[in-house]
Amino acid sequence: MKKPALQIMGILNITPDSFFDGNRYVTEKSVIDRAAQILDEGGEIIDIGAFSSRPGAALVSEEEERKRLMPFLEKIVKEFPDATISIDTYRSTIAKEAVEKGAKIINDISAGELDKNMFQTIASLKVPYIMMHMAGTPQNMQDNPIYKDVVNDIMVYFLKKIDKLKKYGVDEVILDPGFGFGKTLEHNYEILKRLDEFTLLNKPLLIGISRKSMLYKSLGGTPADMGNATSIANTVAALKGAQILRVHDVKEAVEIKKIIQNIFP
Repeated sequence: MKKPALQIMGILNITPDSFFDGNRYVTEKSVIDRAAQILDEGGEIIDIGAFSSRPGAALVSEEEERKRLMPFLEKIVKEFPDATISIDTYRSTIAKEAVEKGAKIINDISAGELDKNMFQTIASLKVPYIMMHMAGTPQNMQDNPIYKDVVNDIMVYFLKKIDKLKKYGVDEVILDPGFGFGKTLEHNYEILKRLDEFTLLNKPLLIGISRKSMLYKSLGGTPADMGNATSIANTVAALKGAQILRVHDVKEAVEIKKIIQNIFP
């Protein structure tokens, strides 16, 4: 049994209010050091975000997102010119400017829902596009999420989005089912249990489960305590078809990758 190549995406949040590492990477040195750490530990992708999308997070203006993101992006591209940089944004104008400054991937938590120009922009940029399923917005997504069948509902949602993107000529699409984004604890575990069903869509699958509330609400503790739980969940995800793991802890994720490759060379 040969598993698809697994890639590790390291998280670099340049935000003051991220649920786990808020206010940690806000100086030039800390940002460059974090980017270097991701690459040194074996991460293939650096995912940079300039706003928090945790449940209930305050809305960040486009001007503020640009002000936070662009100077650091320019410095990272200059310092690590061969790095694959993903930009976590739902704004098409930010996406366009970031790619012009050297970003290689756009990671959109809203799958084009929060900016109707995003799909057309991605088509013009010709870069891989990560689209995540989110019910509502970060401000209201956890109010009362309801699905008939959470996995089937998300798959239908993705099929419609994939079809729309095809009409724009966009084929390089990566799917993220959106753990914790408009889902109950039960929804999240149902998605993880049935994650292999998403492989039927024939698109790479990205999983962002690192230190999330579905882990600490189930086990007790805080995001800081969820290192081991994250590794367990990521291992399950990788064995069920995930091709990109989006993580805070790159070294541990790379170890998962190496062990899986040893079993399924």
